[in-house]
Amino acid sequence: MTEAPGDLRTTPLFDLHRALGGRMVPFAGYSMPVQYEGILAEHRWTRESAGLFDVSHMGQRVLAGADHSGVAAALEALTPGAFTALGEGRMRYTLLLSDTGGIIDDLMVTRPNGADGTLLLVFNAARKEIDDARFRAHLPAGIGLRSEEDRALLALQGPKAVDALARHCPDAAALKFMAATQTTFDGADCLVSRSGYTGEDGFEISVPAAEAEKVARALLAEPEVKPVGLGARDSLRLEAGLPLYGHDLDETTSPGEAALAFAGAKARRAAGGFPGADRILQELADGPTRLRVGIRPAGRAPVREGAEILGPGGTRIGEVTSGGFGPTVNAPVAMGYVAAPYAAPGTAIQVSGRRGPEPAEIVALPFVPPRYVR
Repeated sequence: MTEAPGDLRTTPLFDLHRALGGRMVPFAGYSMPVQYEGILAEHRWTRESAGLFDVSHMGQRVLAGADHSGVAAALEALTPGAFTALGEGRMRYTLLLSDTGGIIDDLMVTRPNGADGTLLLVFNAARKEIDDARFRAHLPAGIGLRSEEDRALLALQGPKAVDALARHCPDAAALKFMAATQTTFDGADCLVSRSGYTGEDGFEISVPAAEAEKVARALLAEPEVKPVGLGARDSLRLEAGLPLYGHDLDETTSPGEAALAFAGAKARRAAGGFPGADRILQELADGPTRLRVGIRPAGRAPVREGAEILGPGGTRIGEVTSGGFGPTVNAPVAMGYVAAPYAAPGTAIQVSGRRGPEPAEIVALPFVPPRYVR
């Protein structure tokens, strides 16, 4: 990767972003496009058609050993997920946990076809070095973690993503949600998964860095596809109720508090044996003291991260962790953590805004129903 101004790192698509008129901003140590045409237009285009996102700043890693059982066991020692029975061509969401049950990172895990003893991991960009250190400090002999710095990662998201992708790799277009396949895109070797971070149907495409611009340009030449930046990616994931590390998740947050208990397999809950199991299992049994919730302000002004959430008598009961305007719902939306007694949908609250406390309501997540193809 080359260097951008200010010693920011760049992705293999940096020059393409600039050629397309992308407004570049610093993000997680990289120079990344926040928008091209405009956040509102890009958000709506993704919901209606297909948006192409550069997510090459994410950390692509290979966890490898002699066989699948050994690699799966090594991953299970660091997460609450179950990977021994993960089939080839399947993927799962999981959480990298601290010894006290906090979330170090949330990540995707894929078992590729025909590569016994290999699991593919995707880390959040700002957590790559921290995750690497955690894995390497705890992996047993014979299990290694390899960084795939020579690969790019593209996300094609939206209801017409499948139409655009099918013209280049039809076998990948036949995948169901949370499945993956090794294939080719116009002759370029790639790994395609049916997954994403928008709540829409879509795909993530891992390709060698040298092939990234070719693949991106081929997709952008399709009538359904436009480039989309980080701004719309954030508003899309917020409407979908998906947490963002460093905002809605951190090392003080447990899976139960974050409403991510589903990332822990049922069998693992019974057996324990993962970091922070005592805290996590206790919270599953008794309930956590705080919970991540959806928030709908009564007015038209968005509430932002850090705003206080107030209960009866103006008592502070929590804090907003993500907030903005939801273009699809045409209203402000937010997420945050509140004390458990106030977490039920329909609970009337107030949030601190520019003009002081304003009325709002706790609502169920997500704000926009997902449209995954299962």
